[in-house]
Amino acid sequence: MPAAETAKGVLVAGEINVDLICQGYHAFPTPGREVLVDDFKMVLGSASAICAMGLARLGTPVTFFGKVGDDPTGHFCLDAMRARGIDLSLVVADPDVTTGVTVAITSPADRALVSYLGSIAALRAEDVPRELFRSARHLHVSSYYLQEGLRPGVAGLFREARAAGLTTSLDPGFDPSETWGPDLVETLAHVDVFFPNEVELAALTRIEDPEKAVRALQKGKTKVIAKLGARGAMAIGDGGEVVRVPAPSGVTVTDKSSAGSFTP
Repeated sequence: MPAAETAKGVLVAGEINVDLICQGYHAFPTPGREVLVDDFKMVLGSASAICAMGLARLGTPVTFFGKVGDDPTGHFCLDAMRARGIDLSLVVADPDVTTGVTVAITSPADRALVSYLGSIAALRAEDVPRELFRSARHLHVSSYYLQEGLRPGVAGLFREARAAGLTTSLDPGFDPSETWGPDLVETLAHVDVFFPNEVELAALTRIEDPEKAVRALQKGKTKVIAKLGARGAMAIGDGGEVVRVPAPSGVTVTDKSSAGSFTP
């Protein structure tokens, strides 16, 4: 069998939702008021799906497992992912749930997000077919706090994946409750690579200095890679040295709606 057919890829277990993006507000909406925006588009959302799209664009074989509603927005999302060649053969289109939606209100300076979880919260760790581990070399999960159904079983899922020989990675995403529970830090015992951004890093550790925060979280085999926006990314090397990668130069940011994990 040709190598291309036997190569193991990345398994992404996570949420699929649609993003409704209102671009270019000149005044932010307040209760009882209406404002106008310059543009609107509906696109595939969710950190997990965006990660899968980015990996597929780079030529990495990707299998995705998750749940969507059996509704027009769910099919819209699946069509977008299928067009990238992502294996969706076991994704569940559940008629009893509604596909999650995030409304992003953006300007060139920043964004605000309003989300309806729906199918985002429906996936559970026990739903993930363990036979998928046999065809993967790595397991990635995003949106730890939004995936309310998956969250209690993530540590166990990672533990099983590592026992099957996979490496693992986790992108926490923002915690809408802003409680930043200690269960995530406990889950890191089973994570090879952790991808918090600067806000998430400070919230999890209560440490404002990114280097000190990374050192506080990096224990055992977990490598913490801090995403620092315009300042690039930072990690602690195996010898304890700080490793910094600057943000690409000469890039003009036109919209921050998909800023976060990976972008397609």
